[in-house]
Amino acid sequence: QVQLVESGGGLVQAGASLRLSCATSGRTFSTVAMGWFRQAPGKEREFVAGINWNSGITYYLDSVKGRFTISRDHNKNMVYLQMDSLKPDDTAVYYCAASSQLLWPRNHNRIQTYNYWGQGTQVTVSS
Repeated sequence: QVQLVESGGGLVQAGASLRLSCATSGRTFSTVAMGWFRQAPGKEREFVAGINWNSGITYYLDSVKGRFTISRDHNKNMVYLQMDSLKPDDTAVYYCAASSQLLWPRNHNRIQTYNYWGQGTQVTVSS
């Protein structure tokens, strides 16, 4: 089992920045990649960003490229999502997820690719 705990969400104005953190614990040696997803009210959960735990190769949703940056810290077993130039459309609950699938990044943007999930943290961007 891998446990994930997100933090760092909040209420900000458009144009502001936030950094989300995800603390990982448990059987983290099985983790191949980490991802951030988000779910807005009435919408499906969508992939935002993903990172290979060892190589650091990253993938992003087109609408956040150039504004969001995913990173990881091996020593601290942490994953981060730096979010800049936030827009009201970024309002959602953000979830951290871990994948043990060896073929990652194949299907890196699919929910089914990730085995473990955090409880989510709310991000609200006002206009």
